[in-house]
Amino acid sequence: MMESQTAEPNGATAPRAVLFFDIDNCLYPRSTKVYDHMANLIDKYFAEHLGLSEQEAIRLHKEYYRNYGLAIEGLVRHHEIDPLEYNAKVDDALPLEGIITPNPELRRLLEDVDTSKVKLWLLTNAYVTHGRRVVKLLGIDDLFEGLTYCDYSQIPIICKPHKDMYAKAMKEAGVERAEDCYFVDDSYANCVASQKLGWTTAHLVEEGLSVPATPASKFQIRHLEEMRNIFPQFFKSSN
Repeated sequence: MMESQTAEPNGATAPRAVLFFDIDNCLYPRSTKVYDHMANLIDKYFAEHLGLSEQEAIRLHKEYYRNYGLAIEGLVRHHEIDPLEYNAKVDDALPLEGIITPNPELRRLLEDVDTSKVKLWLLTNAYVTHGRRVVKLLGIDDLFEGLTYCDYSQIPIICKPHKDMYAKAMKEAGVERAEDCYFVDDSYANCVASQKLGWTTAHLVEEGLSVPATPASKFQIRHLEEMRNIFPQFFKSSN
């Protein structure tokens, strides 16, 4: 999709705002159990490559996820694991074709976004291959103008909620001001970080999940359709 700009009254042009979307457990529901499949593959990788028992592999996986936001960052930092080999045996090995299917409702929502006012952009902690694979299976890959992903080939690995990941996303999406950034993610930590940076953030807490005692961000939603209510300026039609 070609980039466009919004004309201001004085004849100057202003860059469009950017609406960033997380991918996993955000563009598809947790009920797909993708995370469960991924966690099992990660635990298996820890056990096989580090020579750990199943229990110790699960413990270390959780510790690295808690400390770094990604299990792979702990593996690279402490065990000199090849991150692209890890990606091939974990993310790219997921049987997504039998789990994630086209979502017409999501497509209609995204098609109703006025792209003369806002740019749709993906922001994920996954590697590029996984991110592209998921949105293609959902049938929405043509609706986004770009993808900012966690580049496993670059050391140190930078991912959300590190501030450098948000700076990378802004640069790649071509937006300079934090107030022009809008973001939806299911991760509490990622939403807290983006809100602190001045992004207008919506924390997606699916139906059935406990609402956090302290909100992560300005907005909290149960379903992506609620974006019509919190960001009405970006939609062609009202809900």
